[in-house]
Amino acid sequence: MDNYSNPLDRKAEKKEAWKEKWRWGFVAIIVVAVSILLFFMVFRFTGFSDFWNRVISALSPIIFGLVIAYLINPIVEFWQKLFLKLFNKMKNERLARNLSRGIAIGLSLTLFVLAIVGLLWAVIPALVQSVSSVANNMPKYVETIVDWIENIKMPDTKWAKNIESTLTSMTTNLEKWLETNLLPQAQTYLTSLTTGVISVAKGIFNFIIGIIVAIYVLSIKDTLKGQSKKIIYAVCRPKHANIVLTTIRKSSDIFGGFISGKIIDSAIIGIICYVGCLLLKIPQPMLIAVIIGVTNIIPVFGPFIGAIPTLFLVVIENPVQALYLLIFIIILQQVDGNIIGPKILGNSTGLSTFWVMFAILIGSGLFGFLGMLLGVPIFGVVYYIIKQLVAYGVRRRHLSDNTVDYINADHVDPDTLEIIPIDPMAKERERQREIEEAKSVLVKKVEEKIAEIRSGDHSESNDESKDDETKDE
Repeated sequence: MDNYSNPLDRKAEKKEAWKEKWRWGFVAIIVVAVSILLFFMVFRFTGFSDFWNRVISALSPIIFGLVIAYLINPIVEFWQKLFLKLFNKMKNERLARNLSRGIAIGLSLTLFVLAIVGLLWAVIPALVQSVSSVANNMPKYVETIVDWIENIKMPDTKWAKNIESTLTSMTTNLEKWLETNLLPQAQTYLTSLTTGVISVAKGIFNFIIGIIVAIYVLSIKDTLKGQSKKIIYAVCRPKHANIVLTTIRKSSDIFGGFISGKIIDSAIIGIICYVGCLLLKIPQPMLIAVIIGVTNIIPVFGPFIGAIPTLFLVVIENPVQALYLLIFIIILQQVDGNIIGPKILGNSTGLSTFWVMFAILIGSGLFGFLGMLLGVPIFGVVYYIIKQLVAYGVRRRHLSDNTVDYINADHVDPDTLEIIPIDPMAKERERQREIEEAKSVLVKKVEEKIAEIRSGDHSESNDESKDDETKDE
């Protein structure tokens, strides 16, 4: 009877074998698909890039909606909790919850749209006014520069005359360019302008559709959350699914904390900058405050990026006020970097200053301005995943996962798995040992040399004695 196995056991074994085959088959399909994708990305990059751009263009309203929903979700949750407290006396809890969520979504989207409209309302007129002012006052600026150069006490004023003649030549060339190039190509420029207007209209349309998508996403976010979790547990084992969900939550915390914190921080900096510009009587305070506030979203390099155009706007009108603005921006950014920013952001990304700069440089090099904005939170997620993998690896080998323990580590004892620290006197002892070995080698060589000399003297004395004996005979 022992030679015959149970049919149920054989059936279970076959079923488990087929499960294993299906699992490996699924892995093989994924590997092949990724390999094909990488091949097309590397060897057919142009076609893949065009296809990818078409996909992104088609999905841009959906992407807008998802981004808007993600950004205003904390505001929606805040208003929803507030309205739930107001509607808690209603008998129908589901109706109270749906009503509070609907009002919260509508109010949050209204505030979001009003903020964007207000931002554009503040920037566009000020920008148009600044450009018009620069264009209208350009001859006066040129004359001021030439007079300033001529009034410099120098042995020769040929420099000012040369600059004036150069500017006159540039003006003449500009007039010729307008007559010979600009006017004949007016049709081309008109076509480009039409294309630009169409692009702006398309962007507005995508934004409106994105608002609608955001409304739907925020309305059914609980259902979407449940479906996503169910898919993860359907694809992965419970242990691995738990790790995936933990990583997703941490990624959401990193992105949400960084983006919301940066928006609040930049808004505060913009308001302070506006008040400071008013007190210092700097021209275009609203435009300068908006530029400084928006570019402050970019970590580390944002203040420098925003300072360049704002200083240019002020220096053409009043160089002294430009100097005041430069000093004010430096002080403002120091206050933001050491007081305001740490209080609001804390350590949301878990990155040091070095890794923040690294993420910005890599992100800007690969994806431009968008990479500068999102490079830090994306790298923060990657850093967190790598950190967890490293911690899992050392814990699996029954080692410490505390980085401090490895700073002065010399080696790990393979038997006890104990981290052996570096002995500060080890190098000195090694040096002394090498010196002693060198001394012993030297002494040995000297002794050998002395022995050779003595043996040579002894052989010579023997030869002399033999010669004497020969003579005596």
